[in-house]
Amino acid sequence: MASPKEIRIAQLIDSLEAGGAERMAVNYANALQASTGFSALVTTRAEGNLKAELSPDVAYAYLHRQRVLDVKAYRLLCNFIKKHRITHVHAHSSSVFFAILLRLRFPTLTIVWHDHYGWSEQLDRRPKFALQVASQFVKGIITVNHALQSWSQTHLFCKQVLYLPNFVGIPSATSLPAISLHGEEGKRIVCLANLRPQKNHSMLLEVAQRMKAVHPDWTFHLVGKDFQDAYSDQLKATLSQTKLESHVFIYGTQQEVSGILKQCSIGVLTSDSEGLPVSILEYGLAGLAVVATQVGEVGQVLTEQNGILVPKGDSVSFFHHLSQLINNVSLRQEYGEALQKHIKQTYSTAAVIPEYLKWMYED
Repeated sequence: MASPKEIRIAQLIDSLEAGGAERMAVNYANALQASTGFSALVTTRAEGNLKAELSPDVAYAYLHRQRVLDVKAYRLLCNFIKKHRITHVHAHSSSVFFAILLRLRFPTLTIVWHDHYGWSEQLDRRPKFALQVASQFVKGIITVNHALQSWSQTHLFCKQVLYLPNFVGIPSATSLPAISLHGEEGKRIVCLANLRPQKNHSMLLEVAQRMKAVHPDWTFHLVGKDFQDAYSDQLKATLSQTKLESHVFIYGTQQEVSGILKQCSIGVLTSDSEGLPVSILEYGLAGLAVVATQVGEVGQVLTEQNGILVPKGDSVSFFHHLSQLINNVSLRQEYGEALQKHIKQTYSTAAVIPEYLKWMYED
């Protein structure tokens, strides 16, 4: 095994489909490879588009896990831990339950849990029994917002709870070209959000319908996983009923997000609930002006100086402020530059990883 002062960290995640927790697992893996010289990532149930963003120097494994107690997947994980002399497993979201089984084979292995729970506005309804059991087997808990930190300190048995903001790294060069977006250059509005109810795309369509009457040359571009479920069906039905097909475009999951953002002028998020959405950070890193609902930790990122916050569910106010940005190019530029500076200073690899490593090295 590694020397007492050496730590070798493996990220553990259920899949590499595009999503906030999944993107952060990749971000941590890449950042740790660059800063410590070793990093690993294991995905248990599925791969996905984010695999293409993983540094080739990161040790990687896919377990093909099929069920809750999958002996074959467990053996593969144990072999990976032994082969790469892993000392710390950083388990994201529900992968923590699989991670704690490793303590049966490796009693000295350190496990930390990264809580990415997205319904931070409804924590009073969150089931906690299974998490209370799991919390007894982890060294510490990382939360993506202060509400989750407080909830963990109150309800769970692990008392080492650290708030660390999500972060973004500088996009690496890629041979994968971004798709060409529909619409007119300089008049595109992007929404990076998987098609889930908490993202409230219905409100976005309400805004788009109002915008069509006032600024018909501006278009909306929805990028995120389409689960092909009832929510998706209803969204597409509304799109057809309101005759917005030439103003709102759905692209599904895309790999080259930074290239997509370069084609846009404004970033939006209409969520009813969030933790700390990576999409806001990506908008900022790309220098976009942003309008978003004030949920979760969004208000910690956007201020009066670098963006616009709107009460959740208020489509009229959202439309008003979005129109303000459309009509004022200099204001868009001012907000975009200010947010980009803020992201680099507070929500970047350089800002987060040193604090993370300091915490991981603590006994």
